[in-house]
Amino acid sequence: WLKQLAQNLLQDACCFAQLDPPSMPEGDKVLLKSSQGEIFEVEPEVACMSTLVRNMVDDSGTDEEIPLPNVKTAILSKVIDYCKYHKDSPPEEIQKPLKSTNLVECGVSEWDNEYVNIEQEVLFELILAANYLDIKSLLDLTCAKVASMIKGKNTEEIRKQFNIVNDFTPEEEAQVREENRWCEDA
Repeated sequence: WLKQLAQNLLQDACCFAQLDPPSMPEGDKVLLKSSQGEIFEVEPEVACMSTLVRNMVDDSGTDEEIPLPNVKTAILSKVIDYCKYHKDSPPEEIQKPLKSTNLVECGVSEWDNEYVNIEQEVLFELILAANYLDIKSLLDLTCAKVASMIKGKNTEEIRKQFNIVNDFTPEEEAQVREENRWCEDA
């Protein structure tokens, strides 16, 4: 048990520093299991970009599958692609607030910009997965994409963009607009 504890501590330190764990045998992988039961074999330094996974590896090591019941197979595959790409090149900080609807002008790399150039439904599932897996840079990127989709649009345009039904009566809408007039003046 002491050997396992030492390996887990070393693994955690290496995951935190994003280094290859020297004590892990070559070919040792972290097994991530999607909500649909598909298993992904992932390098520890890639998998440990997720704080959730890193904590589970610390607790149980890499011998057992790590179940991810909130992440579908296709989304987990995209998350792994992101982590593989950024394993050796952490993304730049995204400017906040966004100065443009073009994410590249806000500090996002071309690769990341293309990565989030996806269908809305997939984008929202990626947001949920990044939040669940605790991958801050991916959560920031996906939320910045949504913010860029909203930036500069009025209420009706935003409703149309995200298929939001207006369930306010005209009187309720007028009241909300009056209470939030300062928002539109800014």
